[in-house]
Amino acid sequence: MSNIRSTYKSLDTEEWLDIHFTRPLGYMWALLFKALHIHPNVVTIISIFLGILAGLMFMYSDLCHNLLGVLFLVWANIYDSCDGQLARMTGKKTKWGRILDGFAGDVWFFFIYLAIVIRTFHDTIPGTSVEWQWIIFFICLISGVVFHARQCQLADYYRNIHLYFLPGTTNELHSSAIEQKRLDETPHEGNFWWRIFLRSYVSYTRTQERLTPRFQELTGYIHNQYNGIVPADFRSEFRRQSLPLMKYANIITFNCRAIILYIAFLTDEPWLYPVMEMTVLAAIAAYLRKRHETMCTVLLEKLKNTNY
Repeated sequence: MSNIRSTYKSLDTEEWLDIHFTRPLGYMWALLFKALHIHPNVVTIISIFLGILAGLMFMYSDLCHNLLGVLFLVWANIYDSCDGQLARMTGKKTKWGRILDGFAGDVWFFFIYLAIVIRTFHDTIPGTSVEWQWIIFFICLISGVVFHARQCQLADYYRNIHLYFLPGTTNELHSSAIEQKRLDETPHEGNFWWRIFLRSYVSYTRTQERLTPRFQELTGYIHNQYNGIVPADFRSEFRRQSLPLMKYANIITFNCRAIILYIAFLTDEPWLYPVMEMTVLAAIAAYLRKRHETMCTVLLEKLKNTNY
C-alpha cells in the first residue's frame, strides 16, 4: 500500500473512489508499463483512444453497447491515473505529459457530447411532443464549452493550489505569464504542434487566473513581501482552511460526473448529463469558488497583519 501511496500527488487531494479502485489498478498497469519501458505519454495517448471508443459505444441505445461504453471509459480513466503514477514512478514527468493529459479528457468528452446529441436528436423532450433536435446540440455546446470547461479548470486549479502550499509536494501551479514567455521563446520552425499545445495551455492557465482574482492577490503579496517563499506557519494555516474545500473540487471532477454519465446513458436519458452539469455541478462549482475566494481574502488580511 505504501508503494501505491508514493505515486499519489497527495492524500489531501485524492478521492475515495480513486484510492480504493482507480489508483490500485492504475498502479498495477504502471508496474507493467514500467517493465516494458513504455513512456507515460504513450499511456495517455492510449487513454484518448479508449475514451473515443467509449463515446462511440454511447451513440447506441442498447444495453450491450452502453455497458461497453462504461467499460471503455472506466479503462480510459484508469490509464489516465496510470500515466501520472508511471511518470512519478519513473521520473518521466514532462510538460508535454501535463498538457496531453488535459487534452485527453477534452477528447473523451467531445465524443461523449456527440453521442448525447446523436442519441437524443429525434427523441421528444420529456413532458412534450417536441423533438430535441438542435436544442440538444446547443445545450451540449454550452454545457461543454462553458460549464464543463470552467468546472474542470477550477477543480484542477484549486487542487494544484492546495498542493502548492503542502510541503514536500511537486509544484504544478503554473503561471500564464511564464507559459506565455515559454511560448514566445519557442522557435516556430520544427515546433508547430508544441506551439499549438503551449498556446492552448497559456489560454488554460490564463482562464484559471481570471477566475481566481483574490488568490492572485494573495500570491502576488507573497511574491513581493516574501520573495515567493511561503512561511511555514502560513502553509499550515492555508492547508487547514483549504482542506475542507477539496471535497467540492473532487465532486466536480471526473468520478462524480462519470457516475452521472453512466446513469444517464444506461437509463436511456442522455440529456440528463448536460442538464445536471449546467445546474447541480454548476451550483457546486460556484459555491466552491465563492468559498475559496473568501478564504483567500481573509488569509491575505491575516498575512498582512501577522508577523510570520
